[in-house]
Amino acid sequence: MALQTLFRNDSVAVLDYRCTAGPQDRPYVEVHGSHSVSYVRKGSFGLRSRGRAHELVAGAILVGHPGDEFMCTHEHHLCGDECLSFHLSPALAESLGDRGDSWRLGCLPPLPELVVWGELAQAAVAGDNDLGLDEVALAFAARFIDIASGQRREHWRGRPPQAKARDRGRAVEAALWLEENCAENIDLAQTAATAELSPFHFLRLFADVTGVTPHQYLIRSRLRRAARLLAAEERAITDVAFDAGFGDVSNFVRTFHRAAGASPRRFRQAARGDRKILQERLAVAARR
Repeated sequence: MALQTLFRNDSVAVLDYRCTAGPQDRPYVEVHGSHSVSYVRKGSFGLRSRGRAHELVAGAILVGHPGDEFMCTHEHHLCGDECLSFHLSPALAESLGDRGDSWRLGCLPPLPELVVWGELAQAAVAGDNDLGLDEVALAFAARFIDIASGQRREHWRGRPPQAKARDRGRAVEAALWLEENCAENIDLAQTAATAELSPFHFLRLFADVTGVTPHQYLIRSRLRRAARLLAAEERAITDVAFDAGFGDVSNFVRTFHRAAGASPRRFRQAARGDRKILQERLAVAARR
């Protein structure tokens, strides 16, 4: 495990985790030391928490609550994983207005409202804008609380720990394939074929393991790609839409706005250092 501290003060720490563990490495119990939200930006890993097993793929969120135990597993994860992790002090976590339930979710599947903000945070880490890492950490955490508060009743339950590793592996490999090919015209039958399953059985398996359907993951992979392009390049919005796999520009604009709470143009402005969107997110948190 390679760990780099990107930023730290009394309230916030921003850490970069890069794990190369594989099936040959024995998992071990860990304990969350702080309130944290970790954005999986690449790869995948298994998570065992609160008696359930989850598979976290790119775009998912690992949620930490101080004192909670968890275990990361790598039974069939050959490509490693990378996470951008935001750790908050107890006082700062409390100031976001949540009573603690959201911090005990353990994890969240890839959600459109969070993947685009994860890519904005990554752009700040890469130095593609002049946003402060403490700013984006707080804004991302505030967005997490917004979304997680509405996710509690529909919380991704994950599969029981005894689920077959082969089944989990099929779903994870399909997710990696979707991530790599998200710009292409892909349907359920094509994706199911990569797992050598019928579309019906594959749909159920993928949703059970990853927490989202294959089509939902495909769209969220396209949103991640679009957010990266918007943050790093000056290409026209139309070109970004097509390069990310959206066949219709108006649909892209609507989908992106619904996820980010801002248009692609405003998101690009934020990625260039315009703090208005961050200020709006923090204002929402302050009103709780």
